[in-house]
Amino acid sequence: MYKTGRQRYEKGGAAIFYPTEIEIEVEENIKTLKNEMKVVKTILRKALMCDVKPLYDLFSEYSKAGEMLPRSMSDIYEHLRDFYIAEIENEDEEGHNISGHVPDVIGACALTIVWENLAEIRSLAVKRPYTRKLIGTELIKKCIQEAKFFKITSIFALTYKPQFFQKSGFKIIDKSELPHKIWSDCINCVKFPDCDETAVMLEL
Repeated sequence: MYKTGRQRYEKGGAAIFYPTEIEIEVEENIKTLKNEMKVVKTILRKALMCDVKPLYDLFSEYSKAGEMLPRSMSDIYEHLRDFYIAEIENEDEEGHNISGHVPDVIGACALTIVWENLAEIRSLAVKRPYTRKLIGTELIKKCIQEAKFFKITSIFALTYKPQFFQKSGFKIIDKSELPHKIWSDCINCVKFPDCDETAVMLEL
């Protein structure tokens, strides 16, 4: 029997919006790239207003390298509710949270609803020193959980790294299988209409 929206929230469906925690290993002093490793807590949560500037800086780094479409501050504000972010938990030497500290955003990923039963994973990015630590994979999992919550049946992405998405169950598809509506944002891309990204799809 299909649950009402209230029932789904009461039964824990809304728990997908709650922050979750993972642990990753990083260099003791990541700026000097020493070999000593330490475990740090990383919080995965929905983005807040305080995350807009860090998100803009993160995306600008990748767009300058030609690996991502640029996103303006205005665009990030408009789509802020789409984003999950990964944040290093700031603690003092005794392990207490440092209140009022600017969030150290090290990764982000957005789930954008495109059409009936169709959503797109966009703007997946992880800061360079923190790549290959499963942060991107965990962010994708968050987006997939949210898509299931909204009863979305298909998720796609346009990517330069299809192998990465394939590890999460996505399959490579022909771009012609995607609805024309999704190309509206691509008009401002310097590579339009000769898109060199690969389309991947996950059926839920």
